[in-house]
Amino acid sequence: MSFGNRLLFSVCAVWFGVVLSGCAPSGQSQSDEEKEPHYVLGKSRVNAMDFRGAIEAFEESLEVNPHSASAHFELGWLYDEKEPDPVAAIYHYQQYLKLCPGADNAEVIKQRIYSCKQQLAADVTPLSSTPAAQKQLDQLADQNRQLQDEVNRWRAYYASQLAAAKTNSPPTPNNAVAQPMPAKQTGANAGHSGNTAATARPRTHTVVAGETAVGIARKFGVKLSALQAANPDMNPSRIRVGQVLNIPPP
Repeated sequence: MSFGNRLLFSVCAVWFGVVLSGCAPSGQSQSDEEKEPHYVLGKSRVNAMDFRGAIEAFEESLEVNPHSASAHFELGWLYDEKEPDPVAAIYHYQQYLKLCPGADNAEVIKQRIYSCKQQLAADVTPLSSTPAAQKQLDQLADQNRQLQDEVNRWRAYYASQLAAAKTNSPPTPNNAVAQPMPAKQTGANAGHSGNTAATARPRTHTVVAGETAVGIARKFGVKLSALQAANPDMNPSRIRVGQVLNIPPP
């Protein structure tokens, strides 16, 4: 065999070996990947149904050889079927396809990736996205806005009524009116006039808006000094609306 033929044969042999290795761009065949001690340990743990331990072993295998398509495949399968983690399963499946784009099971792996993505979508968006569901959500949002507007209107109404009551409070039953003078008593009843006067109820007056101490004294026919004496805490120049004043006898 000539030197040229031997060279061509060697090149073909190398090419054939690369084709057989398939998923090992680093020059390591798939069979070599599966001989890695951590990978072997992971497979034994899978057989023993120790799936968490198998995951740890395959991850350690990837630390030794980050380009191990076999380890990525096993991890994708474990996270997909045994220890559900859709995100991790998608990642390892995609790494497997990246390292083995022409793998015989590529279409199956793509279907599993699609299923994992559907599972993620169902977990993130549990509500239906159909037009009917969206219409119902819009109706609920409108009802919520209407209820909020109604609450705001009632709050405004209540606040206005409260302000009006404070500003224009009507006279209360405590607002006293001038008591009529008792009729002149004659005969035996005359002797009891003193007791009647002594037991007369004291008069009070609740200040309303626009009143002054002078005007109140004039209204009840008493002197301002007498009114002030009956109300020591009263400031004649600044009486307050709602303040209850004692009205002395005339």
